[in-house]
Amino acid sequence: MVKDKKDGPEQALNKGKQGKAEGFAGALSAADGAETEQIMILRARDFWASIVLFALSLFFLWRTSFIPLWGDNKAGVTGGDWYNSAALVPLGIFSAMLVLSLVLMRIAIKAGGAERALSAVGIGWDRAEALRFSSIAVILFFYIAGLVPRVDFILCSGLLITALIYGYHGGHPRRMLLSAAIVSLAGAYAMALHLPRSEWRLHDDDWLTLVLWLGLTLWVLARARGDRVARAIPVIAVTAPLVLVCAMAFGFRQNVPNRGGLIFKSIEYHYYVTLKPLWSQK
Repeated sequence: MVKDKKDGPEQALNKGKQGKAEGFAGALSAADGAETEQIMILRARDFWASIVLFALSLFFLWRTSFIPLWGDNKAGVTGGDWYNSAALVPLGIFSAMLVLSLVLMRIAIKAGGAERALSAVGIGWDRAEALRFSSIAVILFFYIAGLVPRVDFILCSGLLITALIYGYHGGHPRRMLLSAAIVSLAGAYAMALHLPRSEWRLHDDDWLTLVLWLGLTLWVLARARGDRVARAIPVIAVTAPLVLVCAMAFGFRQNVPNRGGLIFKSIEYHYYVTLKPLWSQK
């Protein structure tokens, strides 16, 4: 009887420890299950995204094939040397997009994303995803249709990069809406006031885009002071379009959108008037 009384508290303590261990293991298992579920959903979305990228890259590669590359004549346009062809840059960009889509599709299929994408979860309605895709579609529409033909390429691309990184890094719905609203405002202004081609060289839409870009950049830096990604946004937003447009215009000698833009006009002038005579033969 004494032994039983002595062992009673010990057994209760052991059972308590065992119950806590089982509860902790159950919590870990539930967390792992939720994480696995989230990964599978992401892989399903990657599968659909890879299909869209694959279709777009094939379409634009097909359209690029109409641009002369090897000196032949297509649609009344005669090509020169291949390295001066206007098809060179789009071929590189859309070929890279095609490779990216294939790599993304392979990863999604190996991880089970294709099977999940064809299930109810993969094609079901998700309000957060609908907001993300619709806001991105709005941003790209106003960028391509409104800003690129009418606004300086460096300004509109810098605004686009800032809006995309800030709006969609972290998946915050309010950031997405703010980014879409700012790009839409710039694009709608350019399209509404300078719709005909004869007015594309006016610079009031350039100034508006510059103000919106600076305002969004200051907002990003003020709201996300401890975020390394936020601090890198201005560097990426300035460097990427600047290097791209200069490489296209002066390296590959390609046509660039809106050569009379607010910033590129000055860059082109100083390149031919100030810099090029330094290494050109007199």
